[in-house]
Amino acid sequence: MEVTEEKKLASSSMIMEEWNGSSSTKLSKTAVLTVASSSLTLQRYDSRFNEASRRILEAFVPEGFPSSVTPDYVPFQIWDSLQGLSTYIRMMLSTQALLSAIGVGETSATVIGATFQWFLRDFSGMLGGILFTFYQGSNLDSNAKMWRLVADLMNDLGMLMDLVSPLFPSAFIVIVCLGSISRSFTGVASGATRAALTQHFSLQNNAADISAKEGSQETVATMAGMVLGMLLAHITMGQPLIVWFSFLSLTVFHMYANYKAVSCLSLTTLNKERCSILLQHFMKSGQVLSPQQVSKLEHILPVWSSSTSKLIHKKIHLGVRISSLSHSEMMDLFVLACSHYKEVKYLLMEKERVVSVVLHKQSTAADVLQSYLHALVLGNLVGKSNSMHAESLDWMAKHYEVFLTKLQLSGWKTERLLASSIVWKANWNCVPSNDKNK
Repeated sequence: MEVTEEKKLASSSMIMEEWNGSSSTKLSKTAVLTVASSSLTLQRYDSRFNEASRRILEAFVPEGFPSSVTPDYVPFQIWDSLQGLSTYIRMMLSTQALLSAIGVGETSATVIGATFQWFLRDFSGMLGGILFTFYQGSNLDSNAKMWRLVADLMNDLGMLMDLVSPLFPSAFIVIVCLGSISRSFTGVASGATRAALTQHFSLQNNAADISAKEGSQETVATMAGMVLGMLLAHITMGQPLIVWFSFLSLTVFHMYANYKAVSCLSLTTLNKERCSILLQHFMKSGQVLSPQQVSKLEHILPVWSSSTSKLIHKKIHLGVRISSLSHSEMMDLFVLACSHYKEVKYLLMEKERVVSVVLHKQSTAADVLQSYLHALVLGNLVGKSNSMHAESLDWMAKHYEVFLTKLQLSGWKTERLLASSIVWKANWNCVPSNDKNK
């Protein structure tokens, strides 16, 4: 019986193919194994050079690339690597100036003096990082694009101070400490926004892999920047005009590359400004903009650099503390709670074109998003209607669910609103007057 089976197998043939790739849609055939009449043939389709290049590429791009990341991953990483390269080239120039100011190479300089100056520089930077985290930590992921740009601008300012420090020996300590504080803002903001962007790029729950590969890319940019920076520092040694020209030219390129990098991003999360842009367009046309369209409309530069007169979302105060309101405002809030807002877990109040939002202590992330969108609707009706609250409630009843559905179909994440932490909430219970009399 066994001999018969072996004869059958010997007379049969089989072809087995080898495929490579971590994504089912991006597989490539690398080899074919053919078995016929007890003979075995192996045919390779992939050269050793292609295999080696693929292995090297795997060290720098996420597994399953490009289907495992969003389309804006590649352009962002290209511009981000270029700005990183310019940063490390300039860092060699600023470090050279800083070491010269401390006294490296001079016989009059003492080890303890240089150590103390370096200690003050690092200490002030650490303290600045803690203070920045305290004041802006909860706001970084909600405005990732803006803070990413601000972080690198602060880094530019810090390196500029290091380069300036030798020119003012009497104020050296103050200048380098201010520069260190500026760079500490960079470290906090850059790290926080990088985490938010990594989550955005991830399409297959591969945030850890994306972060690791981004680290490899940054390491290569760092090494290349250090080599080019050392070369530039050697060439420009003793020529201050060329040093300044090189530094300022690279700084301008660095700012441009950063702007292009954040401009490439099409974030799908909802923050205050994106909600405002989406809602205003929907109220006018009934259509929802895509993340790519909104990306071209939202502000990338800090809001203080542009006019806020047309930014309705800047006139919405989310999570207002009720004890901070005046007596008349409290009475108005009481009336609204027992009339227009009995069915929701938030209260809206308008005064001088500013809409305040009071959230119930049992409100969820969905309630926060709904309250903010309702506040934007109310803000759009200010000055246009005498019954703003009734009209805004009517609009929410008719269009809110439709709006959310269209947002989801367009690729927006509607689970929550990206905003600063809401620490003040309230609890209310309207008792009918008949119940009071009883």
